[in-house]
Amino acid sequence: MILVTVGTQIPFDRLITLVDEWVSESGTKQEVIAQVGSSVYSSKNITIFQSVEPEQFETYINDCDFIISHAGMGSILTALRVKKPIVIFPRKAALGEHRNDHQLATARSFANVDGVYAVHDKEELFALLSKSSTLGGGVLKDSDDYKMLLSNVKNILVS
Repeated sequence: MILVTVGTQIPFDRLITLVDEWVSESGTKQEVIAQVGSSVYSSKNITIFQSVEPEQFETYINDCDFIISHAGMGSILTALRVKKPIVIFPRKAALGEHRNDHQLATARSFANVDGVYAVHDKEELFALLSKSSTLGGGVLKDSDDYKMLLSNVKNILVS
């Protein structure tokens, strides 16, 4: 199963539309479940929920093969905690998807973290999804690199 999550604050139909298109074009047999927040997007290919109770979301997280998400810190850290690969697709302020481009900065900060795969357009997303069976998960660890990463992310969020 593939879990797609875009947070609950702002719709992110660009990502959901691309995942829907990939499911249709690829012919994947994997179930795709998407938490889409306040979006009204509907699909024949994806099971869509605007919101999911925390217990059910945790079940989806644990049961999925990998996660596709906006570049939200909660999603990234959750994926690392449960050692699931996560494909992050940052929102862009220029497209009205967020107030600023902090998600692009987050994607850059996680560029060298095992288990986190940043993509920025349809071609990169489709290419990565076509080889999703080879994606490995990461892990939260108490290392100097991890502490430095968290410090960098905190600095981004504060600025």
